[in-house]
Amino acid sequence: MVAVPEVADGPDVLTVLLVDDDALVRAGLSLILSSDPRIRVVGEAADGRSGIEAVHALSPDVVLMDVRMPVLDGLAATEMLRAEGFTAAIVVLTTFDTDEYLLRALRVGANGFLLKDTPPRDIVDAVHRVGTGESMLSPTAVGRLVAHWREQDARSHDSATARARALLESLTDREREVAGAVGSGKSNAEIGAELYMSVATVKTYVSRILTKLACSNRVQIAIVVHESR
Repeated sequence: MVAVPEVADGPDVLTVLLVDDDALVRAGLSLILSSDPRIRVVGEAADGRSGIEAVHALSPDVVLMDVRMPVLDGLAATEMLRAEGFTAAIVVLTTFDTDEYLLRALRVGANGFLLKDTPPRDIVDAVHRVGTGESMLSPTAVGRLVAHWREQDARSHDSATARARALLESLTDREREVAGAVGSGKSNAEIGAELYMSVATVKTYVSRILTKLACSNRVQIAIVVHESR
């Protein structure tokens, strides 16, 4: 684990941990993120096991986690962190935009999926989005995953659909409206404008929905919504 000297700090500054076995990738990401005064890179790790240790030591707000790494891969590390109760945002980094990685990333509780060739401005925006509770998967990506699951096993699809519908039935009408908007990839601000709520009220509803649906993040809410259709 490599700790980074403290710079800007405060309640509005997001702390970020970089976990990637490529030192050049870490250096590039650090340079990109450090250009934003509201982001502070607090540490780096070169494999999933060291990444878990760094999370324990540094308690970052956001973790950028590579998929393919020695000792322990990023998806296994993400799953272990979620099992330990780590609730902050984890964004999976990869050079491969495949259904397999997307599917596994969401199943183990990642908040988003980011390609390494993403433009710098979008990387900074992605960190801010997940750091404030937003998701990072477009409706197209979520829909692609759900289609993939349905093609894999029709019987398990029927079971998943029935389960998703039962979960949504446990919500109030207003909660279902908010869940549907989350499933469409809308931000809190967009949901508030659409449903005539304040952003704070939207956040309260999203928190309730996460609890009722036993989801760890907004992306998983979106999956439940798509699976119910």
